[in-house]
Amino acid sequence: MNLEAILKDEFGYDTFRIGQKELIEKILDGQKAMGIMPTGGGKSICYQLPATILPGLTLVVSPLISLMKDQVDSLNEVGIPSTFLNSTVEWHDREERMRYIESGAVKLLFVAPEKIVDDEFYSWLSGLEISLIAIDEAHVLSSWGHDFRDSYLKMIDPLKNLPGSPAWLALTATATQQVQNDLAKILEVPDKNIIKTGFERNNLALKIERKVDKDEYVLNYVKAHIDESGIIYAGRREDVDSIFSFLKENGIKVGRYHAGLSDQERHTQQEDFLFDKTNVIVATNAFGMGINKTNVRYVLHYAIPGTIENYYQEVGRAGRDGLPAEAILLYAPIDLRLHQFFIDQSLGDDQYKMSLKNKLFDMHRYAETEICLMKFILDYFGEKNTDVCGRCTNCLDNRQIVDITSDAQKVLSCVVRMDQRYGKKTVSRVLVGKEDVANDWRNFQELSTFGIFKGKSLSETGRLIDFLSANGFLKTSGGKYPILLLSKKGADVLKGKINVARKEELNRSSSKRKSKVSINKPMVADGSFDMDLFEKLRSLRLEFARKQAIAPFMIFSDKTLKDMCVRIPTNSEEFLAVSGVGKYKLEQYGDSFLEEIKNYQENKQTVS
Repeated sequence: MNLEAILKDEFGYDTFRIGQKELIEKILDGQKAMGIMPTGGGKSICYQLPATILPGLTLVVSPLISLMKDQVDSLNEVGIPSTFLNSTVEWHDREERMRYIESGAVKLLFVAPEKIVDDEFYSWLSGLEISLIAIDEAHVLSSWGHDFRDSYLKMIDPLKNLPGSPAWLALTATATQQVQNDLAKILEVPDKNIIKTGFERNNLALKIERKVDKDEYVLNYVKAHIDESGIIYAGRREDVDSIFSFLKENGIKVGRYHAGLSDQERHTQQEDFLFDKTNVIVATNAFGMGINKTNVRYVLHYAIPGTIENYYQEVGRAGRDGLPAEAILLYAPIDLRLHQFFIDQSLGDDQYKMSLKNKLFDMHRYAETEICLMKFILDYFGEKNTDVCGRCTNCLDNRQIVDITSDAQKVLSCVVRMDQRYGKKTVSRVLVGKEDVANDWRNFQELSTFGIFKGKSLSETGRLIDFLSANGFLKTSGGKYPILLLSKKGADVLKGKINVARKEELNRSSSKRKSKVSINKPMVADGSFDMDLFEKLRSLRLEFARKQAIAPFMIFSDKTLKDMCVRIPTNSEEFLAVSGVGKYKLEQYGDSFLEEIKNYQENKQTVS
């Protein structure tokens, strides 16, 4: 069986991405397998392609109801009959779809996990010929995962008891080794059938902007990328509303999305973004889990997310088409307090709260680190990659590296002399020598480290403590009021066994600095293709999308349009050679796009 030929005919791609073919072969052999791939890494192909080959139905279980319609529309657009059944489907429509599925005309059925544990639905499902069960976003099954949902575990035994011994495929984009091991145990996937392709996104530039005026930065950035699609994530609904109003007042065509809006408004705002009616949307993290929009060029985080997993999943929504994209975190240490508050107010037990605080601390370390940002992410997910990305903020930072061992020893010594019983705020005040901690019952003024940083500000001292914590020289305890503790690495510094180096600090005023945003050309424009033709093809794509009431990227991705501009196809055979064009797309759109390219070329020659 020539899987590459099927990939081209059905989906328009010439070659598989890393791990895809290996997973597909295990599925076609009737085995249980698990794929751990980054967002935008091509997970869907791993069950969509087998569905076109296997004799029965492919059952796709996903917690993301909003994503189901997009996936079904995309599959039907390439001629693969698919449908979904969830709480959004009215009963009369549901009955019609079920009869259609029973006839064998449907190849993929998308359902929510809650449907599996419904007795009536499960009884109906048991009567179907199911060849493959695919579980998307599988990390929600693990108690060690960032979005654990206990109710979803209830569906596993019913799925295992379905007749016919179908193949299994679990997929996730964010699984630490601990989560991976838990999923393998729950789903009974052998180690040899776990395919981990790596979390690195070579087209994604990770950036951190510290101590900037956030509103000004966002406005300048959006204006600099006015014709490109982007998502701005904010932590709270009121922040979403504020940013939305601010951008709108400044002439930006912007949307918003959060749980406080009506269902109708959320649907409208999401559709406007998907259909390119608005290029930028401001949202809480409730937005995006169900978005498969391929041409998002940037993701801005107005506030720091609570976990590395959530952060990387959210930034992964940029550049899903493989073209250059940016993810920028606007970091202010005060944002961590909001997460601390929500953790303390949560209903979980102490162990659960501690796990969230540990994840928040890892996010804090990321925001403060000076190593390659992509390398930090890869290390977190267990990939020991020594290479640096060369495109993140830290890799591009050319500040001089200075030895700060002496200052680091002073901080670490102070923590020890204070019996490792106090937090950052108190330690900072002792180091700077503040009077309010000098003469109380604790007698801090008698410490040799009291006032040792007399010439430094509290904020400067606090940033140094953050640096030492983020880089493993200090640890923090759990609890509502975390205290600073000396780590083994910090002890080695005190003993003179290792030195501490840091990039030279820029002169910072106490106020927020003005943001500087370079006015970049569109990120997809690399000079290797005709941007005017690209815009013509985008307009034609939009016409088809509006006629068919589907999102433009479902017809052709920006990457496919770019390839057309490079190849300049003149006939059907050449058009079929374009990446992302299969036989079905050729039949549907080939003549129109070839005509548009031909007319553009002729007009260009006439003008010249």
